[in-house]
Amino acid sequence: MPTRRPPTPLPPSRPFRPSRSALRGPAAVAALVATALAAGLLAAPAAVSAAAPASPPVRIHDIQGSTRVSPLAGQRVAGVPGVVTAVRAFGSARGFWVQDPRPDRDPATSEAIFVFTGSTTPAVAAGDSVLVSGTVTEYYPGGEAAGLQSVTELTRAAWTVESSGNALPAAVPLRPSTIPDRYAPDAKGGSIEGLRLRPNRYALDRYESLEGMRVSVRDAPVVGATNTHHELWVTAEPGHARTARGGSLYSSYKDPNSGRIKIGSLLPLAEHPFPAANVGDELTGTTAGPLDYDNFGGYTIAATEIGARTDRHLVREKTRGQAADELAVATYNVENLSPKTPRAKFDRLAEALVDRLAAPDIVALEEVQDDDGPTDSGHVGADRTLKQLTDAIAAAGGPRYQWRQIDPVDGQDGGQPGGNIRNAFLFNPERVSFTDIPGGDSTTPVKVVGRGGSTALSASPGRIAPADPAWRDSRKPLAGQFSFRGRPVFVVANHFNSKGGDQGVDSRFQPPARTSETQRLAQAGAVNAFVKELLAADPRADAVVAGDLNDYQFAPALKALTAGGVLTDQVGRLPKKERYGYVYQGNSQVLDHMLTTRHLRRTDYDIVHINAEFADQASDHDPQVLRLRR
Repeated sequence: MPTRRPPTPLPPSRPFRPSRSALRGPAAVAALVATALAAGLLAAPAAVSAAAPASPPVRIHDIQGSTRVSPLAGQRVAGVPGVVTAVRAFGSARGFWVQDPRPDRDPATSEAIFVFTGSTTPAVAAGDSVLVSGTVTEYYPGGEAAGLQSVTELTRAAWTVESSGNALPAAVPLRPSTIPDRYAPDAKGGSIEGLRLRPNRYALDRYESLEGMRVSVRDAPVVGATNTHHELWVTAEPGHARTARGGSLYSSYKDPNSGRIKIGSLLPLAEHPFPAANVGDELTGTTAGPLDYDNFGGYTIAATEIGARTDRHLVREKTRGQAADELAVATYNVENLSPKTPRAKFDRLAEALVDRLAAPDIVALEEVQDDDGPTDSGHVGADRTLKQLTDAIAAAGGPRYQWRQIDPVDGQDGGQPGGNIRNAFLFNPERVSFTDIPGGDSTTPVKVVGRGGSTALSASPGRIAPADPAWRDSRKPLAGQFSFRGRPVFVVANHFNSKGGDQGVDSRFQPPARTSETQRLAQAGAVNAFVKELLAADPRADAVVAGDLNDYQFAPALKALTAGGVLTDQVGRLPKKERYGYVYQGNSQVLDHMLTTRHLRRTDYDIVHINAEFADQASDHDPQVLRLRR
């Protein structure tokens, strides 16, 4: 055969360029390609597979993204790799956490996610290497309207176990160096969901960047006692804003104590009892697990390992007894007390009033329920409730207290449905007398009558402005006129509206809205106006305003209550580390107050810590005692 002559190469100065006519029609294009191949100007293509190369699998940090909401929300993902770190095998929100052992380098993206399986216990175990498919979902604890942050989850999930017994990713330690002092970005009340996380600047961003990941605390001080749901709060910042007894002191909206973290347990309680810890105790050693988030405390370590409780022997306090020339006034929220309350609680309240509060001369009580408690029968009387309490006090060695109160209109004062909570006075007739003035009832407003030394109430007991919209679905203040050592003393027992409906400090709206504050401002204004009326009649009138005001000493409601300098909030006279009587989500704070008219300067005020810091409580509030000397 004749040898094939190689194609004549084109001159280097003339690169191959098809003419315009060569680009007309597929046949012409094919011919040109063939010519170029023959000329060695194009390489022959490699064999092409039938399917395009598979894209890399979606990884957990791709799902989590760098904001609070997944960029893949609502989408179906498949073959997501990771290692199971923990399983929730109880309740209606079962599932498991899976974490990618190959993290990216972005500190804003979490490497873990919760796989939700509903009421079905998933057939996986810690250490399983899995490939998970599911729908990316944003779950809002308490519902989206609650204002809390969302948890990124995989729902409608399926998975395969590739291997078992794998090492778990190391837990990220939570400690002062890893938690920024600034709590949250300021979105002027708007949502922070769309903002890129800045975990080195804001504590909330730091926690969110660790959502679902294994975290740990070591030798963690307890700042919120164990509750009935087997939860407690610790602080990862032991040196920050501590109370005199080991709690985390809440003294400003700007500083909600970033190191607070809730501890729950994924361990079977029968085999691993949850520690019954008080404030000031310590979880010694390591407490670790996935970082979860819920509507009952925010960021939570769902612990698979819990440190041993070290008992710091927190002692319930006692106050001193009053001198003969001192009038002792107390306030105590007895938390939904009725004859349906277990007898043991009556006995504990009585023991506290007699022994730890030294039998005050006057006690302003809050949350006294009617005689059938939460049964919604239409009954509003509370004589059986108050008799049972005063009988228990006498049996505990205390005085035979008498009481005064006014029955509310059924269902109009808020609180537990059917309970008809109200304020009430106890008083020791051996030390102080009550000035009974007829005319007080649930709807008639009490007024100030007379002037100077003849100043009195139009009714005693009486209710302050009960028809004012400020008191809608809320307890009306109870005013009473007493006599101590021949001199009149006016006491107002209060229970302002609760914080229900406010956005939490860990809300996705920052700063959070405090909508309940509007009503408390109006309530504070009404009581302030009453005190001003009293002082206008007698500038030297001795008056005590006491009770559960459901607000902080730095809140606008307290500024409104003390406006014009007519009242002094006694909590401001305590050392800063002692300014608390209630513990909420690990924050020791002030909700109950005792205030006095401005000229009463010889006072001795004590918040008696017997409840709020303890796992075993007779009430969730600590009582307070104020001793007055003219």
